[in-house]
Amino acid sequence: MTTIAAEIRFAEQRDATALAAVHEAAWRGAYAGIIPHRSLTAMIGRRHTAWWSRAIRSGAGILVVDFGGETVGYATLGRNRTAAIAAEGEIYELYLKPAFQGLGFGRRLFEAARSLLGERDLRGLVVWALAENDMALGFYEQLGGMERAEGRECFEGRSLQKIAFVWS
Repeated sequence: MTTIAAEIRFAEQRDATALAAVHEAAWRGAYAGIIPHRSLTAMIGRRHTAWWSRAIRSGAGILVVDFGGETVGYATLGRNRTAAIAAEGEIYELYLKPAFQGLGFGRRLFEAARSLLGERDLRGLVVWALAENDMALGFYEQLGGMERAEGRECFEGRSLQKIAFVWS
């Protein structure tokens, strides 16, 4: 098995521009053709450099993965936002630039986020994914996530199913 030399660390102010770029590339790659174009473009537009800078400054749980001097992915995490799911921690987002997917970075970032939640005494973990995002579904299934709940997200009148994966 090949080891991938990457650094996973907390986001810093200097990362805001790179985070905006990763977010845009990852979201366009993951959701083009799933989330209606106008909604997707608006969602990406809200996550500009200043948004990321404010999130970092506010102390939001944001991990970044760097490879070869480039930020190639991120995860945001914290307390579970869905009371009906018996998990204390949640990974809100885990995204990589498309060129860096399938290389082991996502798995390492997931494990780092899960470990950090455990260090913060948040037991159990939930992650939501859109049901049409086959890549995300396969990723979370491969990591041992169990489908425990379903929900819906609406975009421009289009209702999309989302699935909650849970780890104990």
